[in-house]
Amino acid sequence: MSVEFLLTTLIVVATPGTGVLYTLAAGLSRGVRASVIAAVGCTLGIVPHMLAAIMGLAAFLHTSALAFQALKYLGMAYLLYMAWCTMRDKSPLAVVAATVPRSETKVIVSGILINILNPKLTIFFFAFLPQFVTTNEPHASVLMLKLSAVFMILTFVVFAIYGVFAAAVRTHVTSRPRVVTWMRRSFASAYVLLAGRLAITDR
Repeated sequence: MSVEFLLTTLIVVATPGTGVLYTLAAGLSRGVRASVIAAVGCTLGIVPHMLAAIMGLAAFLHTSALAFQALKYLGMAYLLYMAWCTMRDKSPLAVVAATVPRSETKVIVSGILINILNPKLTIFFFAFLPQFVTTNEPHASVLMLKLSAVFMILTFVVFAIYGVFAAAVRTHVTSRPRVVTWMRRSFASAYVLLAGRLAITDR
């Protein structure tokens, strides 16, 4: 496994996007455990894109404008839904033991959907992985699976670090109502901006 692959993966994973935003929001609102669970969900959301790329379905998505547009608009709709839910939530963010925590399943499912409904991830895997597999590689699919597994592990680690950091500062954030309001508006605006960016992206 090349150093180039590890460095490129770290850069890609660490670049703030919907997954990072979701993990940060989970850490700020519900603490370390929720942020780690959110990181798990976002990481699992990579699996369909990874399998699609390895099995060649990404080629179909890349050539079919209808399939790409359909997935893109679903992703936009979900991001806008996340923005609406964030703005609609008026509950205080109290730093207490979670006696009635949000369902772990819901946190994971939301994280999975955020990444599944991003067609650029499939195209990314389709363009990214082959660069690190030689044309004469006898077990190309196996190698791509290994590289994908490393990508997923690094995704989880980096996202978890983001989330744990957010959880560490949540006391300073949640003790100030104005900061909480600003935070919610910022996250909601970020979701809207990401949806807008997805809307104007081409294949």
